[in-house]
Amino acid sequence: MVIDKRSEKIICVSVYNGKAHDLTIFKDTLKITPSIQVLADSGYRGIQKVHANTLYPKKHKDDVKRLSDEQIKALRETNSDISSKRMKVEHVIGRIKRFGIISERYRNRRKRFGLRLNLICGIVNFENSLRMAVT
Repeated sequence: MVIDKRSEKIICVSVYNGKAHDLTIFKDTLKITPSIQVLADSGYRGIQKVHANTLYPKKHKDDVKRLSDEQIKALRETNSDISSKRMKVEHVIGRIKRFGIISERYRNRRKRFGLRLNLICGIVNFENSLRMAVT
């Protein structure tokens, strides 16, 4: 899912059949200009090999023995900054999950899931445009 952080608008939704890693879906379906900064979650480890202009939280558990206390503190602050930038995106994902069909197991025809997800994203975008117009 691609979301514009400023307008909180859902730009693109990609549906993938079966189980797949987030990074695999990103590689196969999305082509983003290198000048655009991507804010990703920790499920996208290794994305910098594909898209250099990316921010995602780094894990420090593997490097605790090698890092000093100052480096660990700096890493935590950096991760906190990245997660605070991602909050608007997480709020939009939460609005989508308010629809029970998205947050629970999908038990209908798989062919129509992409259509229904796009319709729900359209409703969320419409609600967002109404909310932005009021404020």
